[in-house]
Amino acid sequence: MKKEVKIFSGREEESAALTELLQGSQAELVAILGRRRVGKTYLVKEVFKDHLNFHFTGIKDADKRTVLNEFSQKLAAAGGAKKITQLNNWMDAFRLLKNYLHPIKGKKKKVIFLDEFPWMDNHRAGFLRAFEYFWNDWAVDQNIIIVLCGSSTSWMIKNVLNNKGGLHNRITKYINLAPFTLRETKQMLTTKGIPLPHYEIVQLYMALGGVPYYLNQVKKGESAIESVDRILFSEASTLKNEFQNLYRALFDNYENYETIVKVLSTKRKGLTRQEIIDATHITNGGGLTRMLTDLEESSFIKTFQPFDKEKKDTLYRLVDEYSVFYYQFNPQKNPAGTFIKASTSPKYKSWAGFAFESLCIKHSYRIKKALGISGIFSTESSFYFKGTNKDTGFQIDLLIDRSDNSINICEMKFYGKEYELSKSEAETLRRRRELFREKTGTKKYLINTLISTYGLKVTGNSTGTVDKVVQMDQLF
Repeated sequence: MKKEVKIFSGREEESAALTELLQGSQAELVAILGRRRVGKTYLVKEVFKDHLNFHFTGIKDADKRTVLNEFSQKLAAAGGAKKITQLNNWMDAFRLLKNYLHPIKGKKKKVIFLDEFPWMDNHRAGFLRAFEYFWNDWAVDQNIIIVLCGSSTSWMIKNVLNNKGGLHNRITKYINLAPFTLRETKQMLTTKGIPLPHYEIVQLYMALGGVPYYLNQVKKGESAIESVDRILFSEASTLKNEFQNLYRALFDNYENYETIVKVLSTKRKGLTRQEIIDATHITNGGGLTRMLTDLEESSFIKTFQPFDKEKKDTLYRLVDEYSVFYYQFNPQKNPAGTFIKASTSPKYKSWAGFAFESLCIKHSYRIKKALGISGIFSTESSFYFKGTNKDTGFQIDLLIDRSDNSINICEMKFYGKEYELSKSEAETLRRRRELFREKTGTKKYLINTLISTYGLKVTGNSTGTVDKVVQMDQLF
């Protein structure tokens, strides 16, 4: 009889995938990656809370002796033993774990959760080699699930996913836990008894992103502007100094990652690989490739292939809302009240426009659904024309190139009411469409598409200019 899938707000798909592993009889080695505060530990504990036989969390910057002693104590507590076994190395540690698990009989699958897995691998501790031997020599033949979890993305990718030794191709299930979508954010807030209007949720999302830990700080009775100001600027907030720990916890040589992110925060359209090299002076090669891959795996950046361009022209765009917000308003150096004051300024308007564009790009699958084209094969890209003496430059942040001989040219506007197109804006949109046709030589049907908070006010300027409209509500 199939067990009931345990789900909780915002993680239905991942919860179902992990629960399904309990049904089989083969050994499972699961790797879960994701940025700091995204809810990796919570997911595993919730799904496997009735099945966990052993759970151990690595200790950051601790020496081998300290970690081994804690491992031994946890095993003793799990087995009901009062005596603590002295462990000299990780081979002894996993032998002890095997001796604890082996007598546990029954059809119920054993589940081992090794959290913050990278923090167990102290320099020259022999940890990874010992775990490889434990898996290949014993665990692989057991009715067992071993979950490896860690925030250190660069370590997990190198040593677990791309392992060249004993764990090569051993991962049976990989989950890259992304931040919540708008829909999942709404579910979480509703579960907390905070049923905010969509406009308020969008404003929260533009500053905090879909990171569950950040969103959990939202309180009932506050506007989005008030919440963001308190959560990020208040001296009493647990997130006041969040940024200084964010990249440090995720990546080795984190300074280079921060440098890349900082440079990307200054360019709305994104940067090519060569432009990143020129701006950061980071040497071209495998190291840069790894850093860009790590940042994309952790949902900080998104790659865009410019329309009709080669791979070398790929753009890297910063889409992590919290990082964009930090470089715009720097909560670490500004007092409470800063964001409330800024919310009526041109600086806020500029930031909100960029943040809303990124939000729309991340929810492009919802845009396609709203347009009724989910079933049509399509690719997403951007377009940038530098301009000449004859023609003014322009950029298009989102193009949806469809297999039905059509292209949606998307314009994204964050506005507090129905958007009213001015005469000059209408002319710009019409001119941009024709320039795009001219510069690309495309023969496809070009559809001007507006994505805005409250839709479009129909006037003489919009008629014949905007072909399709997607409203904020359709992004949820």
